[in-house]
Amino acid sequence: MKPDTPHNETDAAGNGFIPNLAVDVVVFGFHDTELKVLLMQYSKTGLYALPGGFVRLNENLDDAAKRVAGERTGLRDISPEQFRVFGDMARHDPTPFISFMAADGGKPDPNHWLFQRFISVGYLALVDFTKVTPTPDKIFDSCNWYNLTDIPPLIQDHSAIVAAGLQWLQVILDSKLAGFNLLPAEFTMAELQSLYETVLGKKLLRPAFQRKMLGMGILERIAKKYSGGAHKAPYLYRFVSK
Repeated sequence: MKPDTPHNETDAAGNGFIPNLAVDVVVFGFHDTELKVLLMQYSKTGLYALPGGFVRLNENLDDAAKRVAGERTGLRDISPEQFRVFGDMARHDPTPFISFMAADGGKPDPNHWLFQRFISVGYLALVDFTKVTPTPDKIFDSCNWYNLTDIPPLIQDHSAIVAAGLQWLQVILDSKLAGFNLLPAEFTMAELQSLYETVLGKKLLRPAFQRKMLGMGILERIAKKYSGGAHKAPYLYRFVSK
């Protein structure tokens, strides 16, 4: 492929892209004790979807996911992690693509490449909510955060992809916590426990949780967070640098 080959996803032939392969990125952020997910709304349709896209012919699969996540969050150092492939025949539903093309005033080509069956590789991206600039592109009206407990109906199997992403996060939370960006650089033990409780969906006993966290060897205590009397100030922690 020539370096200047255009990458236009709405081109009927799909020139410049690997056919029948997509990436969908579950972007989670943690804010005000809520786990939030980044969602897109297709222009003039009311249809919602995960940030997603297609793999260019001259592009690595992981780089495609990084590009998609970066374009939607405004983050340059984002590194989504692959967690599952979604390929059930039941996920094939060209209706959303037909809808947004028609809403844009065009007459969709019945043989358009976007109407074919796609296998999607699911990626998980965990980000610092405060550093994200949700950014839609030309085919979307909006790109916004939604509480995980109150997300709108999503196209195709995107709700199942979100659920699978949350399940994967629950599995890897202990082992990869220090590498996540869900918390600010410095945080209290209470904030860390709130994150755990939100992700796991259950309350945890404070003494047992604190012993577990301190025993993992991933936290460094650095100072006290003064928010009133000195005797009430909790310690601040940060993850140990590797």
